[in-house]
Amino acid sequence: MSLREQVQAQIPGVLADLKELVAIESVSADPARTAEVDRSAEYVVQLLLNLGCPDVRVVRANAGAPAVIGRFPAPKGMPTVCLYAHHDVQPEGNPAGWRTPPFVATAHEGRLYGRGAADDKGGLAVHLAALRAFGGRPPVGVTVFVEGEEEVGSLTLAELLEQHHADLAADVFVIADSTNWAAGLPAFTTSLRGLAGCTVEVRTLDHGLHSGVYGGAVPDALTTLCRLLSTLHDDQGDVAIAGLRTAPAPQLDYPPERLREESGILDGVEWLGSGSLAEQMWCKPALSVIALDATPVDQASNTLIPVARAKISARLAPGDDPATALAAMIKHLNDHAPWGAHVTVLATETGESSVSDFTGPYAEAARTAFTQAWGVEPVFIGQGGTIPMVADFGKAFPEATILITAVADPDSRAHGTDESLHLGDFVAACLAETLMLDAFARLA
Repeated sequence: MSLREQVQAQIPGVLADLKELVAIESVSADPARTAEVDRSAEYVVQLLLNLGCPDVRVVRANAGAPAVIGRFPAPKGMPTVCLYAHHDVQPEGNPAGWRTPPFVATAHEGRLYGRGAADDKGGLAVHLAALRAFGGRPPVGVTVFVEGEEEVGSLTLAELLEQHHADLAADVFVIADSTNWAAGLPAFTTSLRGLAGCTVEVRTLDHGLHSGVYGGAVPDALTTLCRLLSTLHDDQGDVAIAGLRTAPAPQLDYPPERLREESGILDGVEWLGSGSLAEQMWCKPALSVIALDATPVDQASNTLIPVARAKISARLAPGDDPATALAAMIKHLNDHAPWGAHVTVLATETGESSVSDFTGPYAEAARTAFTQAWGVEPVFIGQGGTIPMVADFGKAFPEATILITAVADPDSRAHGTDESLHLGDFVAACLAETLMLDAFARLA
């Protein structure tokens, strides 16, 4: 059988295993589901053992979530490739908002719905399909590395890379955790934005007051917080925090009609900021208020609220330093406190950006393999999201080639309700990775 036929033969079994993985509620952000994250790691171990992997184990750093390392030793003279995915998933939110139960993988109209189907248990399934196509005996050395806390910022990944440096060392890292340009059109991601987050608390009173008696002279905390948050952008919608960097604009065009369809932006709502859409989403800082603590509407009374709090998340241009950017955010919030309000800012998270240099023989072999599998040349894109571990891999293994691939597409709704995997693209991704490993062996 040809490799193409071998891959096709593995698809039903791999999809069955993917459905079992989706059924495990491995939400790393939820302490109540820690046992599910553990169970997910053990299931990954079993899948690799079923492939005949001679060296499989669960690893942890300190109190971090379980990761899995499975090693297929390289034949003599062959390179080693590390295939990365993560088995933890985002919280599902309100299950009533899903068309199907979030942890019951369900096929519908050419897509497989379920939390983690695309991000990133689908990425793991691609690795499994490629290894099964070779009968568990890949033509190059393969290390499968499946992380368990990517969705909470890969908090202990750097420690894992240090502790298991020799076991994870590779000539090529394939990180299957990004997004393709479109359904039917593959992409290699070459830049990712960084991340900085904080919470800001505003206090104006030591207790609540009657809004009729004191309103007009005494500021309430929520109005004050809203005024503070409004200073984070200028009138055009560009981020107004001094000191944040901008990266060079990309060459790729992002059509407005495409973004309008993908985002679901309402009629009449304008785009934010200046510059092209791709520049805004990939190369410039973006800032969002992602949570707010104040009195709920259904519990409101005529009271001046004494304290209010918001969580702010910033995406940083490739190349910007997250610690420096976070310091600039904190300074801005403290410097712009309205009406003398007491402002307290607490840092919550940072994540490094990355820029991948798509050059060299492994990169060119990957490009050819993807073109053969998909029947179309791959696109080279940036991503507005943050994958901090890409920078961690780059620091730990500076001589290696890093390839950021994808199984998700813009309709996958990763992190949202109705997350799904395009089944046709999944098959193409499985074939592309298989052909890529075969091409790497031919370079030796």
